[in-house]
Amino acid sequence: MLNALVTLAAEPAGEEAQNPLLPAAYDIIWSAVCFVIIAVVVWRVALPRMAKLLDERSAAIEGNIAKADEAQRQAEAALEEYTAQLAEARKQAGEIREGATQDGRKIVAEAKETAAAEAARITASAHAQIEAERQTALVQLRSEVGTLAVDLAGNVIGETLSDDARANAVVDRFLAELEASEKAAK
Repeated sequence: MLNALVTLAAEPAGEEAQNPLLPAAYDIIWSAVCFVIIAVVVWRVALPRMAKLLDERSAAIEGNIAKADEAQRQAEAALEEYTAQLAEARKQAGEIREGATQDGRKIVAEAKETAAAEAARITASAHAQIEAERQTALVQLRSEVGTLAVDLAGNVIGETLSDDARANAVVDRFLAELEASEKAAK
């Protein structure tokens, strides 16, 4: 501004005074020409490139949104499929568990039946063995009692009972009386 005042003071007084705030006409013209050239370059070169860049970005963003939507739909479908598979697996696990429980009950029942049958067989076998041993003991006892009875009878009578038929008859009669007295006592 000081420069403009110095220039104004140095100008001859006869010339028209120019406003120091307005530039000279040649400055305005050359500035307008430069502005128009820059505006045309921006309009023809920069704006189409920027529009193209913005369109590419917009298309990329829309593509990414579409991809994200598709990925979300796929994720939801996968989640639904996973949920269905999980429900089916739980159902199958329940069926397997129920089947195993039933099989366990059957096995326990079969084991009880087998054990009962085995116990009955062992009991019957033991009864048969006891009866056989009883019969054996009874036969041995009869022979020993018979021998003792014959010896005692021989001592009481004073004669020897060597006749087997006679001795057997005496022994049988003695044992019959012994059994009869046991039954009467019960």
